[in-house]
Amino acid sequence: MKLDILAIGVHPDDVELSATGTLLKSIAQGKKVGILDLTRGELGTRGSGELRLVEAANSAKIQGIEIRENLGMADGFFQNDKAHQIEIAKIIRKYQPDVVLSNAFQDRHPDHGRACKLISDACFYSGLVKVETELDGKKQLPWRPKSIFNYIQDRYLEPDFVVDITPFVETKLKAIMAFSSQFYDPNSKEPESPISSENFIKHIKGRWANFGRLINVDYAEGFTVERPIGVDDITSLL
Repeated sequence: MKLDILAIGVHPDDVELSATGTLLKSIAQGKKVGILDLTRGELGTRGSGELRLVEAANSAKIQGIEIRENLGMADGFFQNDKAHQIEIAKIIRKYQPDVVLSNAFQDRHPDHGRACKLISDACFYSGLVKVETELDGKKQLPWRPKSIFNYIQDRYLEPDFVVDITPFVETKLKAIMAFSSQFYDPNSKEPESPISSENFIKHIKGRWANFGRLINVDYAEGFTVERPIGVDDITSLL
């Protein structure tokens, strides 16, 4: 299946926290959307890699996303090298997305910025004819996405553009909370983490409200860009 948008996150739940409202809106517009998780998030303070795979599948169902894959890279210790770039390029060529959504270019968690560069490089090499890949025994054709947009994660970054997600906030919250091992649960016996407090959900919802205020809507998600965006009709911009 060719995708319009492929959202890539180094950890399961990265996409949910930062870009799921945009994915839900795109699905409502008839776009084909998928998610690629690079790792299982096995180094997370709470839960386990196996549990997070189950949670990721549950979250995808809530969002109505049929395509979600996990490359099983080593959480925390993946590298931006040929082997890792090729694995991502195989998925890019498999689904031929026009747009890739990617981790923030800098953030509190070092995996996020490193994954951002890895994803960007993989998208570039995926478009080169002389970079050969095979999937299921078949040679793949080159494919390069038209655009890569980076979602904003823990640290505040000034967005280059924002997407109104107001009608989709409640579903976005359900998709996030599908990762029940990671977020607030008053009955959990797991250790505390920076994202497990009750206030964390309030904080991120406040971030969406702040982005929404920039375009006079209730809630929005923010993105940064690698290069300037071309616009055909300036009167269509909010």
